[in-house]
Amino acid sequence: MQHYLFVLIFVLLHGGQFVSANGRLEYVRHNSGNYEAKLYLNLSQTVINWEARFTFEFDIDGFMIHNPGSQIREQAGNVVVIGNAAQDQHGPGEWSIDFYVRYCCAMPQLEFAVYNGEDLNTDFIDPPPPTVRPTRPPLPDGDYHYEEVLGLSIEFYEAQRSGRLPESNRIMYRGDSFLDDKDGDIDLVGGYFDAGDHVKFGFPFAYFTTVLNWGIVDYKQGYESAGELQNALDAVKWSLDYFIKAHPSDFVFYGQTGDGGQDHGYWGRPEDWTLGARNSYKITQQQPGSELAGEAAAAFASGYLAFKDVNPTYASTLLNHATTLYDFANQFRGTYTDAIPAGGFYNSWSGYGDELGWAAAWLYRATNVTRYLDDVATHWQEFNLGERPLEFSWDDKKAGLQVLLARITNNQMYKDSAEAFCDYIINDVRRTPKGLVWLSEWGSLRHSSNVAFICLQAADVGIKPDVYRAFAKQQINYALGDGGRSFVVGFGVNPPKSPHHRSSSCPNRPSPCDYNNGMNNPGPNYQTLWGALVGGPGPNDDYVDDRGDYIKNEVATDYNAAFQGALAALQVLKDEGTLP
Repeated sequence: MQHYLFVLIFVLLHGGQFVSANGRLEYVRHNSGNYEAKLYLNLSQTVINWEARFTFEFDIDGFMIHNPGSQIREQAGNVVVIGNAAQDQHGPGEWSIDFYVRYCCAMPQLEFAVYNGEDLNTDFIDPPPPTVRPTRPPLPDGDYHYEEVLGLSIEFYEAQRSGRLPESNRIMYRGDSFLDDKDGDIDLVGGYFDAGDHVKFGFPFAYFTTVLNWGIVDYKQGYESAGELQNALDAVKWSLDYFIKAHPSDFVFYGQTGDGGQDHGYWGRPEDWTLGARNSYKITQQQPGSELAGEAAAAFASGYLAFKDVNPTYASTLLNHATTLYDFANQFRGTYTDAIPAGGFYNSWSGYGDELGWAAAWLYRATNVTRYLDDVATHWQEFNLGERPLEFSWDDKKAGLQVLLARITNNQMYKDSAEAFCDYIINDVRRTPKGLVWLSEWGSLRHSSNVAFICLQAADVGIKPDVYRAFAKQQINYALGDGGRSFVVGFGVNPPKSPHHRSSSCPNRPSPCDYNNGMNNPGPNYQTLWGALVGGPGPNDDYVDDRGDYIKNEVATDYNAAFQGALAALQVLKDEGTLP
């Protein structure tokens, strides 16, 4: 981070007393067209209420304050008035006003600011030139700042949001999009874009939500240590709120909005979509989809566990949806791609048996109702769910089911299955010369992160903890820099700058964005897609940062899910002093 120090002399009214303070302005980062900064105040006494007026040299396109309990009271041209929304207090000690500025053309300098009626009377300094976030110094033992990458990963999910964005939106180049997503009178606005495109593919969408919930539930301490628990809950709530809309009745669930073929022919901002209203697709009793309904049930049940202590009413709603969708998946069996045109993008190669077992296991964990555990046993036999899978992914949940059951039942049969999978991955799977487990050319880092997360889970239940944790750390550290470069956008040494991703490739408004100046721009993406894990290298560690390479350089919401959970798990180990 770049620091600019100055002294602020002003007066704060506190219970009839005058309170002096000094402060500093810190530019956290500057991307093309926006920057983030913190105005730190070192308060000598407690301040109960506050209001600040910022005046910029030029008109700004957008301003956001990221302090809980604060709000923008007025914004016009180059002036913004902010303050606390409800009575709160700060100090004594250091406190900051965290703000984001979006601009179109000339970079707007903060000319002066007034705090509680007093002019700060200070010369403010321009933000630094556009750049990626400065890399923090490496840790003495060569490890990485997992907590920093975890926070960036959550920002990637914010960049993928569809619908009407909240005031807390931190991705300044993004705006409201696809506000007419619907099917008749069913509101389907919201949710997440799948990858570098703008389709909402429900099957991988529900999967990544389940896995993010899993990480929050089992590695909450890692999120708390990083100061990211609330952001993480906000990220999964964005999914779950959408899924509630997508499940308007017991035997209806919407599993896709947008057409993959049409969408992939469009390169531009989601806010500028020009191809008309999008179709939405659903499963019903007449055209069921057990993979989709089962995975959505797992997302709701794991969401219940994430929210049951912080928002019990909301959690109860999630559990109701989970139970209904599981019954739908189990009673009306069918392959979801028979109802929804996703087969060319997310075909269910493993069938729906793994999702039925997966959903039942999550419901057992959420409710402790034995009928769900009985159902797991039935599905286990019917679909041979104890066999050793080749991966853990949006398609094949068997490895996740096995280790989840080992965790919640302590049954040796499930432990043996989990151990067989991790031993296979560690001992038998091909590796690159630099040590990456290489399972598939499509998102090689996604696959290595997925198995790292599974083996961290296995270690937690006492299965070869030293071996499995060392393996997981090795795989995650490869993505962060041990492979010779960072594969996380905006982090570390030589990170990707040209991911295959539409909105971040677009220049600032009012410039248009299309294949010519977006996809085919020979330079880096105009916007930084903070925290996105790119697909990754080939089997010989070969990688080129090429926007046109959608195999190695696309990003996707499922890529970051287990990766983020593994970061939280490693952060817990680091905090405990047990990181290998």
